[in-house]
Amino acid sequence: MIKNGQTQQFDKAAFKAAVEKHLTTTYAYTTESATPHAWYLAMARALAEISTGNLLATEQKLAKEKARSVNYLSLEFLIGRLTGNNLISLGLYENVASAMEELGQNLTDLLEEERDPALGNGGLGRLAACFMDSLAAQEYPAVGYGLHYEYGLFRQSFEQGRQVETPDGWRGVEGYPWEVVRPELTQTVSLYGYVESYLDEDGNNYRRWVPGMTVDGIAWDLPIVGYDNNSVYPLRLWECRSPAPFNLARFNDGDYVGAQYPALEAGNVTKVLYPNDNHDQGKALRLMQQYFHCACSIADILRRHHAAGNEIEDLAKLETIQLNDTHPTIAIPELMRVLIDEYKMGWEAAWAICSQTFAYTNHTLLPEALETWSEALIQQMLPRHMEIIFEINHRFLKEVEAAWPGNNDVKRKLSIIQEGPQRMVRMANLCVVSTYAVNGVAALHSELVKRDLFPEFNELYPGRLTNVTNGVTPRRWIKYCNPGLSELISEKVGSDWPVHLEKIAGLAEFADDEAFQQRFMAVKKQNKQRLADWVKTNMDIDLDTNAIFDIQIKRLHEYKRQHLNLLHILALYHRLLNDPTFDMHPRVFFFGAKAAPGYALAKDIIFAINKVAEKVNNDPRLGGKLKVVFVPDYRVSLAEILFPAADVSEQISTAGKEASGTGNMKFAMNGALTIGTMDGANVEMREEVGDDNIFIFGLLVDEVQKLKQEGYDPYRYYNADSMLRAAMDLLDSDEFTPGQPGLLSAIRQNLLEGGDPYLVLADFADYVKTHEKIDAAYRDQKTWAHKAILNTALMSKFSSDRSIRDYANNIWNLKPVKC
Repeated sequence: MIKNGQTQQFDKAAFKAAVEKHLTTTYAYTTESATPHAWYLAMARALAEISTGNLLATEQKLAKEKARSVNYLSLEFLIGRLTGNNLISLGLYENVASAMEELGQNLTDLLEEERDPALGNGGLGRLAACFMDSLAAQEYPAVGYGLHYEYGLFRQSFEQGRQVETPDGWRGVEGYPWEVVRPELTQTVSLYGYVESYLDEDGNNYRRWVPGMTVDGIAWDLPIVGYDNNSVYPLRLWECRSPAPFNLARFNDGDYVGAQYPALEAGNVTKVLYPNDNHDQGKALRLMQQYFHCACSIADILRRHHAAGNEIEDLAKLETIQLNDTHPTIAIPELMRVLIDEYKMGWEAAWAICSQTFAYTNHTLLPEALETWSEALIQQMLPRHMEIIFEINHRFLKEVEAAWPGNNDVKRKLSIIQEGPQRMVRMANLCVVSTYAVNGVAALHSELVKRDLFPEFNELYPGRLTNVTNGVTPRRWIKYCNPGLSELISEKVGSDWPVHLEKIAGLAEFADDEAFQQRFMAVKKQNKQRLADWVKTNMDIDLDTNAIFDIQIKRLHEYKRQHLNLLHILALYHRLLNDPTFDMHPRVFFFGAKAAPGYALAKDIIFAINKVAEKVNNDPRLGGKLKVVFVPDYRVSLAEILFPAADVSEQISTAGKEASGTGNMKFAMNGALTIGTMDGANVEMREEVGDDNIFIFGLLVDEVQKLKQEGYDPYRYYNADSMLRAAMDLLDSDEFTPGQPGLLSAIRQNLLEGGDPYLVLADFADYVKTHEKIDAAYRDQKTWAHKAILNTALMSKFSSDRSIRDYANNIWNLKPVKC
């Protein structure tokens, strides 16, 4: 009917016929009885016919050309709604809007019927989605590998201010119209059991794994559509099922639950994204998820490799595997197991392939986030893999001994096995030892990885540790989510900027053009109105779009310091009520975040923000100067409304704790000014936009370390700053919880008695002073417009297209293939 690419013709009649066919034959509606949701499903199915055809054609082309490919392994892909983005990539947005209008439907309304695929949690998963988008846009051969979760992280709602979690069944009863099941790609995965030795017919001694159970991995493909080209790459998601649906004999005997036990157990593996691992069963399920993901993916990579007529010895020449954080680390011993046990390779030959196939992205410096697994758990679930990990570590420690003879302290630090009452396997160490490249995700982060996290590894393997600064796709994060700004950009620099973001720098010459400033700020005002309308419709809060829209949206974690933002709000509240000389420009503080179900303090912070919001939003004494909005169930589709509406972007993590951040980039691309610490990618953003166009505050990395080494006393700051003291004491009162003092005390307790681990109090005064600078700057709209335009204009470095080119050129050795 139609193919991707500008030169292809859109057959409107054929498309309308396909929509009506799916409406009737796939979903059993007539045009008269169809709901908007049914129309959306039928339209998306008709569009998916195009992308699935191009997906298969791309697979055939790449196999025929024996193209080197990257395999991106990630436990998360936070892809967002696909329909609108794919319409833009296919170049069909206006055509489909017209076709649906002729069918009596409004495309904008239909796009709102789509649920966000709940396949990720936060920045890690969204980065993976941006990277897949950029791989397809630039036609670097790629396959993304993830899990086909039945339920996402959770749907978040608030009851009396507290977070409530409910299952997020993102596929609905009808399934997701863009996905296609690929039963021919099914893989069998082993678990538990034992390892035995045996002799082959030639008398050679080998080891083999005798599994205790097996499950099937069913492949579902989601299309990653290249922008303005014919390439479509698969995001291949594995669903776990039992090989036998149920035991008929036990069922006939009346043991209905027992008859289905294998299917129930298998279904749990891909039931939920990140099951709670605060207990042993949760830990076992999480490890099972990770191994299931890796085993299916490695098997599929080898299947593709052989299907293209390639020899196993050439695997590292034609395939590279990027591990997105440590979650897929078990893929390393899995590939070694397959090469040694199934291909009968010697250790050295297998290691030569394996160690030149994997690369690893480190996303954290936080010790608690560096993944470890109990040796006993791996031994029980994956006995052969534990043997292989021991052998990798044994050979590695010989290298350490050669480099640091007799130094047991270095051995203990670098060993893959962490000694202690319960021996643990350090997955990050296994990654560094077993890969050919390890990258951080921002210049500062990568330097801290070398200097503080892995200095001995950096010495042992010079050149292995490197940097690739993160980026975000301008297709979704400007063109799709901010059409008004997109039109302005196209008018000034040409329409091909979504794939050549460096052209956006041409906007800088209009930063002082008064007419352009007014148009730029008019777009911002429209975006603020769209957000205000959403808040009114969904939360019944009235907002003034002349106020400063100040937004912090990201995972709720202490190091991201949403509670520093809260303390500032409490300080403003106190000053508005108690200082008649205090004047501030009206401001709305927005939050969007989910707290992990077992993270008590994060949930307390959400509760506190919501209780403060209830009070300030309804307090006539404030004269509308201060509003607080915590949007529930933050997700990609909400982010697409929030980023374009922001005047101020909050990027306030403790210096040295945020690896990169990508929300900071999306905000700035959409003309928001950043208030931030010198942390993560904020450092490079400051270099790009200049000191005058960003608001930097707080301690630097070395100052943070020095303060902690000297002995940090939070009471010193509390006692010395009357405004801080007033803000914190409000948390102990019943000001926001009438008749129930102390309900918000957990935050105050953590900051004072808990030692304030992320130095909130140390940075508070500078944070407040920097906000006062923001207030003053916003009152001069001409100057503010100048700064906002430059933020958009000078963000081209932070395109994920540039990130992917860095990976392709410096790590993966990948060339684009036109399809």
